[in-house]
Amino acid sequence: MSHPPTPAQRLQRLFLTGLLTLLPIWLTWVVVKFVFVLLSDISRPWVAPLSQRIAAWAPDTLGWVNVASVQATIGMVATLGLILAVGWLARRVVGQRLLRWLEALVGRIPLANIIYSSARKLLDILQTKPDGTQRVVLIDFPHDQMKSVGFVTRVIRESGTGRELAAVYVPTTPNPTSGYLEIVPVEKITPTDWTVDQAMSFIISGGAVAPDDIPFAPPPGGAEPRPG
Repeated sequence: MSHPPTPAQRLQRLFLTGLLTLLPIWLTWVVVKFVFVLLSDISRPWVAPLSQRIAAWAPDTLGWVNVASVQATIGMVATLGLILAVGWLARRVVGQRLLRWLEALVGRIPLANIIYSSARKLLDILQTKPDGTQRVVLIDFPHDQMKSVGFVTRVIRESGTGRELAAVYVPTTPNPTSGYLEIVPVEKITPTDWTVDQAMSFIISGGAVAPDDIPFAPPPGGAEPRPG
């Protein structure tokens, strides 16, 4: 015969239920807030002075424009508009010419050319579907009894032995723009059939958006990731 739960057990169950209910909402808020702040901060240097001038011009009717939250919203919308405009321009001949000119200009600046070229190569790799390989893999990290999702960015060879090593970028949750770069022997890599979008959804959601089954052990003979 089971005993009725004690008040402490009831509180514990209520706490766990509330926590599990609020966790996805909190995670969504963290990601949305990060994107919102990132986008609004890009345009804030010119949005803030402009908002102050508009509010000073008509304080009774347009004073609300000078509110910080309104400025942040305007900044985010302005940044989104700029991104869309750049995307539209990049598909036109004049935009491609401007982009090549900008790349040539950045290429002449020490350090900036390294950062830009490295970021450009990483984005191109993640956006391009590789031939005969799988970009999304699992690696032993932080130890051999745990796996982390990573993206193979390059295959190199070990000096002396010629053994194939994969450079794997391991993004963090819920912000995939930060992470770790690991050099892993190819035979230690576990390939997956995930797309980059599926892997990003898995990472950002903290594993909540995931397939019903995934591989865990490397295949016999090791994987052969050869990014193009």
